[in-house]
Amino acid sequence: MSTTPSNTGAHILVYPYPSPGHIIPLLDLTHLLLTRGLTITVLVSPSHLPLLQPILSSHLSSSIQPLVLPLPHSFTSSQSGLLGKTRATGELYDPILQWFRSHPSPPVAIVSDFFLGWTHRLATHLGVPRLAFWPSGAFTASILDSLWRDLPKNNDSGNENFLISFSEIPNSPIYPWWQITPYYRDFKEGDPEHEFFKNGMLANNESWGVVFNSFTELERVYIDHIKKEIGHDRVWAVGPLLPPEDNDLVGPTNRGGSSAVPAHEVMTWLDGKADDSVVYVCFGSRVALTSKQREALAAALECSRVHFIWCVKASDQRHVAGDDGAIPNGLEDRVGDRGFIIKGGPRKWKY
Repeated sequence: MSTTPSNTGAHILVYPYPSPGHIIPLLDLTHLLLTRGLTITVLVSPSHLPLLQPILSSHLSSSIQPLVLPLPHSFTSSQSGLLGKTRATGELYDPILQWFRSHPSPPVAIVSDFFLGWTHRLATHLGVPRLAFWPSGAFTASILDSLWRDLPKNNDSGNENFLISFSEIPNSPIYPWWQITPYYRDFKEGDPEHEFFKNGMLANNESWGVVFNSFTELERVYIDHIKKEIGHDRVWAVGPLLPPEDNDLVGPTNRGGSSAVPAHEVMTWLDGKADDSVVYVCFGSRVALTSKQREALAAALECSRVHFIWCVKASDQRHVAGDDGAIPNGLEDRVGDRGFIIKGGPRKWKY
């Protein structure tokens, strides 16, 4: 049943980066926009269309529609890393442009993920504002903006502990080189993928507005810093973005797609544990631990004596040869009911 009145508001294009960890929080924001009477088109690939089902079923079709565009082959190639995938999304520039021009009532603004900085150029071409959406907070944005704007170097080649200072950012954070994101450490000037990624990141602060999945009381100094850097106050902290409120406590678990374990089983197990007594362990949909890392983590959880839920990612191409992604033998028997191990890394438990 619809929770939204008939649409009378402005039409917005929402474009999440095609990865569940980016799609889910932007869909939570989309829900909030819909409850305020806006009309939304969400751009997704066919493979990610099922993630929209909960929100599509909760609102009038006149209020929200998907724009389904296949991902370019270069995105789906197993050889493409993040930079290659990000550049590949730019191949949708012309299809989106054509969709805008053929639409009887095209969007008046674009809200797109921070990895899709090239949409700022698209929005400029179309004459509409673009808002950059960050699934994470303003501190992360401050660091990344400084990196790609100033391009600091490791002046002691081979020294992974060389310190990179961010003196212009509040509290003047300092990081050793090895802790800087590898997408920056491996930057190759003049390389098409690297340059495309850099320009996209810089375009975020050139956009009409910026939206963070954070809240002001947590990151006030960094939000104020972003406002100072971009020269205006069109910066909003709208988080933490959460599933829509629902009288059915299991309802929000539909957010995120299918799970390796039914949600009610997890809820039942949690109901049998005291408040504030369970540790949740999950490294998301992109990280694959090595066998040694899993063994160390398993040993720590076993020795800790705490209750825990551990989402174990299934084996994939990122594992080293011969590593099947299995948990250490006998762990489940040794921890008994103290541990709930979810095999397969269900996407819906990744927020």
